[in-house]
Amino acid sequence: MEPLLLIGIIAAIAVLLFAIEVFVTPGIGIAGIAATVCVVIADSLVYYYYDGVTATITLIISFLLTMLIIWWLSRARTLEKIALKANIDSTNATKAQLSVSPGETGRALTRLALIGNAEIGGCTVEVKSTGDFIDEGTPIVVTDVQDALILVKKKEG
Repeated sequence: MEPLLLIGIIAAIAVLLFAIEVFVTPGIGIAGIAATVCVVIADSLVYYYYDGVTATITLIISFLLTMLIIWWLSRARTLEKIALKANIDSTNATKAQLSVSPGETGRALTRLALIGNAEIGGCTVEVKSTGDFIDEGTPIVVTDVQDALILVKKKEG
């Protein structure tokens, strides 16, 4: 096989693998590593088949083209066009947990060894103690609610 054709095929494979890495499977993955290996092989073959000046010029051009492509991708906002822009605003809180508000009272249904179940406002919900362990049946008061996390403490007096 003609050396120039072989080098061209390997370089084309490298470009294809880089495109797959950027647009299909972003991150440092197998396609990116394989593309880098292809570039190194292509540059090594140039050193093997051609004189040092030609090989060095090819290496410099290869490096500059890589930097130009990286610069172009960052400036052209190409990646932003395909980037995921959805925000996750859902919660795993149940309706019962969402109905609880700070200041409500209830009682511990299980021993709150930091986390356990309590009855608040007629609903059974999972709660977390803000301090010490709370025994089963102990009156409690809600101190804070953060989505699915209900913080409680012992009711004083």
